[in-house]
Amino acid sequence: MTTLDHSPALAPLRRARERFLSGRPLPDDVPDEVLAAWRRARFFGVRHDLDGPVHEPELPADSALLEAARPALDRIAPALGHSAMLLTDERLRVLWTTGEVPGDDRCRDLSEREVGHNSAALALRTRRRAEVHGPEHFLDVWQDVSAVSVPLLAPDSGQVLGTVTVASALCAGCGPHPGAALAEATATAVEAELLARSRTAERVLLDAYTRATTHGPARAIVALDGRNRLISEAAVRLATPQVLAALERSSTSERASGARPAQDSRMPQASGGGSVVERSNDAGGGPAVERSNDAGGGPAVERSNDAEGGRSRERQADTGCGSALERSNPAGRRPVPEQSYGVTLPADAGCTAEITPVRHEGRILGIVAVLEARAAEVPVPRLVPRPALALAGGSVPWRHAVARAVELARVHEPLLLTGERGSGKTALARELLGGTVPLVADAAESPELGVKYSELADGRPLLLRHAERLAQPDVAALNSLLDEHPDVYLLVTYTPGTPPGPCFQRLLDTLAARSVTVPALRERPEDVRELLPVLAPRPAPGQPPLTWTLDALRALEEHPWPGNVTELAHVVRALAEHRRVTGPVRRAELPDPVREGPAARRLSPMEHAERTAILAALRRHGGNKARAAAALGIGRATLYRKLRGYRDLP
Repeated sequence: MTTLDHSPALAPLRRARERFLSGRPLPDDVPDEVLAAWRRARFFGVRHDLDGPVHEPELPADSALLEAARPALDRIAPALGHSAMLLTDERLRVLWTTGEVPGDDRCRDLSEREVGHNSAALALRTRRRAEVHGPEHFLDVWQDVSAVSVPLLAPDSGQVLGTVTVASALCAGCGPHPGAALAEATATAVEAELLARSRTAERVLLDAYTRATTHGPARAIVALDGRNRLISEAAVRLATPQVLAALERSSTSERASGARPAQDSRMPQASGGGSVVERSNDAGGGPAVERSNDAGGGPAVERSNDAEGGRSRERQADTGCGSALERSNPAGRRPVPEQSYGVTLPADAGCTAEITPVRHEGRILGIVAVLEARAAEVPVPRLVPRPALALAGGSVPWRHAVARAVELARVHEPLLLTGERGSGKTALARELLGGTVPLVADAAESPELGVKYSELADGRPLLLRHAERLAQPDVAALNSLLDEHPDVYLLVTYTPGTPPGPCFQRLLDTLAARSVTVPALRERPEDVRELLPVLAPRPAPGQPPLTWTLDALRALEEHPWPGNVTELAHVVRALAEHRRVTGPVRRAELPDPVREGPAARRLSPMEHAERTAILAALRRHGGNKARAAAALGIGRATLYRKLRGYRDLP
């Protein structure tokens, strides 16, 4: 008896898959998401029979995720039984696997582009637990496999770092997978370890910063670990965004190499720079704190061997250039401090920087930088090119979306940019076109497209805005155009809203394989600081740029921005044009909805999405919590617990 005989619920889907692969018409009861996944796999050129060499991705030499996850994985692995467990990173590269791998264990890259539909790719895209059973997979070797995957979220930013998957022989039903609880428990244990390491890194960085500032408040000290920034009051004027970006690159280089880069003996000779963001200390004189989105560690201590007991002892020494690591030994030799070195800053930085690596348990986790202002020189007025608004931002969701869009745009074929209103879809599309001037059709201004293929035959791109407002005849015409010319150079922006009709859904399915979702601003709040100087109008000659207090920045980052970047731009321009006071913008000057902010704490992107889904479900079901919980696929107790957690939040 085959596995299929135990799963009659999947038999119709298995027959539908066979019809899909042979090009025959499909029944109407195939789930839309499964059909769309099969179509994407066919578009990517995935062979359902895995004919040909299997892609072997280049794995990172040192994975912080794997290092944090390994203790939990080793503890849980014996409980697998006849199942397999896999750990992937955010690119769905398999970092670790154990157990009896059902199907084909050669697949080391679980991205849809390589192997088609699977639970890990679905969990990464939806940011929630996902299951895929038997014929829902595209590959033949996984037809008798059931798998459940849980995303791993960063403890501070909520970004997806990877997935945990439990795979087994095909389940008797369509779900839930018997390994779901094990996958959830593993993900919880890994996230707890990531949180513990994050907090340890923060403490170590703060210790290193504190030791570097013991020589008085006049020293300009910056401590970085790739995720946290500690900036002394004396460093606020010198630590411009350009300087901080250069220091971040140095910190990243340190953490990646584990050793100090070659000393830079040549320092820039130009001066300039100015603070775009004002940071303030707390009432007790502590450091100004900024947070960025990269994963990273924290600062350092030192190690010495005890001659009597062989124990390891660590301590910090100060070299006059920040906290330096001293190593002592039982032979009585003098401690040797970790050498500081210079780092190249932008030509207009107006300061120099001496860097001292920060170590913890033998690893470089960050840096402490001492900034020194250069002698004043006669400034040469010039306009500094601003970064493109469409590319401003360093958060993980934004970087991934832009990188994906740039990759797809290299091939002049249809590209769909989807996202909320005001999120920057059109601006990103124009950046992808470079200097090419496209034909532009805006369905919001005129629902009739009025563009013929002959106008696009010479390779000139068409930028179609607000596709959701297209008239039905033009949707049909566009479908016909793509059927006859699937390689037409077309960029489409689409804002989801009301459920699309069958004809428009067909258009979306056609474009789905080459689509990018532009994240909402509330999903990348750390990008607000990078957007502010880009959105602000250029100051008049002799006037300082618009700056912000730390309290105002927090309010801007915590606001959900329903109008996204467009709404933020209106706020910034209104303040720049109508302010009658000087100095940094204070929280009290912000509009009421922004100034009031959340009552307790800032929601992570995951919490924002979860809270929005819960409130929408409650509205749809008239406040009935039992029905809302059933619609969301969670228990009533879970819904009540989450509602209690959000009670004091806006």
